[in-house]
Amino acid sequence: MRLSQLIKVVFISFLLSFLGGCAKNTGPAPVSSISSLNQNLGNSQINGTRYKVRKGDTLYSISFAARIAPKLLANINKLKPPYVIYPGRWLSLKANKKTIIIVKKTNTSKKWHKKVDSQKKGRYSKVVAKPKRSTKKPKYAVSKLSSKAKKISKWIWPAKGRVVSAYSALKQGNKGIDIAGLKGSNIVATAAGKVVYAGAALRGYGKLIIIKHNDDYLSAYAHNDKVFVKEKQKIKLGQVIATMGKTDANKVLLHFEIRFRGKSVNPSNYLPTR
Repeated sequence: MRLSQLIKVVFISFLLSFLGGCAKNTGPAPVSSISSLNQNLGNSQINGTRYKVRKGDTLYSISFAARIAPKLLANINKLKPPYVIYPGRWLSLKANKKTIIIVKKTNTSKKWHKKVDSQKKGRYSKVVAKPKRSTKKPKYAVSKLSSKAKKISKWIWPAKGRVVSAYSALKQGNKGIDIAGLKGSNIVATAAGKVVYAGAALRGYGKLIIIKHNDDYLSAYAHNDKVFVKEKQKIKLGQVIATMGKTDANKVLLHFEIRFRGKSVNPSNYLPTR
C-alpha cells in the first residue's frame, strides 16, 4: 500500500471513531421535574386580555381556563343568560375603563353671603346655600361581585382512591388534587348543582365536566372515561356523573378542582376528613 493511501485510511478511521464517540456521549435534553400532566394543564390556561372563541367553547370553559368568575366574564362582555357565544367572537378577559366605579362628586362648597341688618348695626346674618344633591344614581362597575359568599351545605369526595398529588398554590403547581383509582370506577358529584360544561375542548383535561353549585362555586372533574351527564342537566349530591379514565393523562386518575369565583382553592379545605 502506498504511503498516501495509508495516510488516507488512517485519517478516515480516526474520523469515524471520533464521530462514533460523539454519538455515544450525546443524550436526551434534561426534562423538567414537572409531570407531563401538569404541563398539559398549564397549556390549557388562557392568558392575555382577549380571547377568540373557538368551536366547542362555552362561557364556563373559557372562564375556567382564564381563571376568572363566569359572572364577571359575562358582565365584562355584556352577555345575558343563557350566555350564548359563537366561534370567531372576541371576548374581553379584563375589565375596561367603563367597568370602573364612577361616582360623581357633588358640589359641597358653601357660599356665604353677608347682609347688613338695617335695624341692628354691627350684627350680620349668614345665608348658607345648601349643597345640591345629585338626583342621578352612581354608576357601579358591572364587574362588581357581592362580598358575601354563598356557602355549600355539604361536600363529599368525588371518587374513591388515594390522593397522589395534592393542591399547590404555586404558579406552576397543581390547582386541584389527583385521585388514583381503577379505570371504570364511579365518579360522583361533590355537591348538588347544574352541569355547565361537558366536553374535551380544554387541552390537558381530557373529558371534562364542570358543575356550577351557585354563583360562587364550581367543581371540575377531568380525565374521565365515560361521561353520563350533559350540559344544563341538574345534578344531585352524590350522583354518578362519569367513570374514571386517563383521557389526556399518562395514567388512570381523577383530577378534581374546586373554584371560588373563578379562582382555584384547595379542595381539602372543603371535603370531609376521611
